[in-house]
Amino acid sequence: MRARRLPAYALAGLAQAASMAWPWGGEPLWWLQLLSLAALTALLDGEQRQASGWRRPALGAWVFATTWLCGTFWWLFISMNTYGGLPAPLAALAVLFLGGGLAIYYGVAGGLWGWLAPRLSAGSRVLLFAAVWTLAELVRGSLFTGFPWGAGGYAHVDGPLAGYAPWLGVYGLGAAAAASAACVGLWTRQRRTGMLPLAAAVLLALPSGLGFMHSDGGPGASTGRLSVALLQGNIPQDEKFVPGSGIDTALRWYGEQLQKNRAALVVTPETALPLLPRQLPEGYLSAIAARYSQGGQAAIVGVPMEDGPGRYANSLLGFGPGLAERPYRYDKHHLVPFGEFIPFGFRWFTDMMNIPLADFGRGGLPQRSFDWQGQRIAPNICYEDLFGDEIGAGFRDAATAPTMLLNVSNIAWFGDTVAIDQHRAISRMRALEFERPMLRATNTGATVVIDHRGRVTHELPRLTRGVLEAEVEGRTGITPFAWWVSRFGLAPLWLLSLAVLAFSVWRVRKRR
Repeated sequence: MRARRLPAYALAGLAQAASMAWPWGGEPLWWLQLLSLAALTALLDGEQRQASGWRRPALGAWVFATTWLCGTFWWLFISMNTYGGLPAPLAALAVLFLGGGLAIYYGVAGGLWGWLAPRLSAGSRVLLFAAVWTLAELVRGSLFTGFPWGAGGYAHVDGPLAGYAPWLGVYGLGAAAAASAACVGLWTRQRRTGMLPLAAAVLLALPSGLGFMHSDGGPGASTGRLSVALLQGNIPQDEKFVPGSGIDTALRWYGEQLQKNRAALVVTPETALPLLPRQLPEGYLSAIAARYSQGGQAAIVGVPMEDGPGRYANSLLGFGPGLAERPYRYDKHHLVPFGEFIPFGFRWFTDMMNIPLADFGRGGLPQRSFDWQGQRIAPNICYEDLFGDEIGAGFRDAATAPTMLLNVSNIAWFGDTVAIDQHRAISRMRALEFERPMLRATNTGATVVIDHRGRVTHELPRLTRGVLEAEVEGRTGITPFAWWVSRFGLAPLWLLSLAVLAFSVWRVRKRR
């Protein structure tokens, strides 16, 4: 590969990163995501036209993905350097190592495409690119517990492709985006393939037609409205676990809000109470339980739990009438590597950082919803809302499926960065996939209410202390995506992508 091509791959990758959340506004840009992938396919097509085999396309795709991923979650540097005390060079290398390691999946995808594409027709190349790119996304989202932050589909919570979400989910939507972009990218290289622009137009227009086949149920799908109060404490991360500072502020402010707020449901962020129950002031939790033991109010509170020596869980406790003695409990299922569990062989790395880390236990899947005033509220904690297949496990039975989704988070670890905007888009995608409202209570933002069409209807300013009050309409009905993902997980996308890859291999071998 000529060295002059590498900056082009890197620039296209940075465009993909910016499409997740535009740095100067925070909004996702669906068109920029398509342009970045179109540029990638045009560059890859140029490589294979030079009969360069699989190596150059693999390297090009790896450079693209490395810059895309590092440009997407560069803010991990802040958690490791600013709050973890890891020297800046090591923190930067850690981000680069993570991005470059995950980019290997896309490098393999590029290599497969470079190996097979020269012997396929233009249409088959488009399908092959969508398949191998989707396989790379699926591997990234599942291998070693998965880290799918910044998957391409999240750029499309707005725009023409958003209509795929309730049918195909974020990965299927991403496959449609990859196919559309490949049509454009290959057409710029091979103008004689005039059907490619038409195919891209069909892929972009198809969601409008799908909307006529599946509606959100209209007014009949409503389960009524619930008044909510979402608390945003804005406790600085470097004070959050400090006695006499962040701990005292959190206990005082959240305690006051839980006592005085009159909404039907009051929700705190993740680990809003940053102490184990036995470490809390005497009577603190029992006072909350007593406050909500009668009347028409309930509360969901983030607090770490201890189930025995060395057995901890990142949990939510639900308080309401009839729950004083035995509160509702949700335990986080999908834990963060290095933050909530330490992968084998990496204790040395976590020991270098001044961050309160522990090996947490995992909650089950699915867990029961918090049922209140005719609503079934399904919680998830922090980046668990990245895993739509796991949330979908609760939708198999329409009679017990959640009517609302709830995410509680603390991403103060990453400062005032696009991480806040990216996480908002992730929650919006879950609302689109399941056609359920999503409530978000966070420490520093984005504390929002998202309706069942994925639109943000209420939002607190980030990095402020306040209470977001709103009325939220619960919903029933099962989307096509919720139906199949609750039964088969992501297996249909795996099998379809592998089938396209296998068919491409067969075609190539047949033509030899």
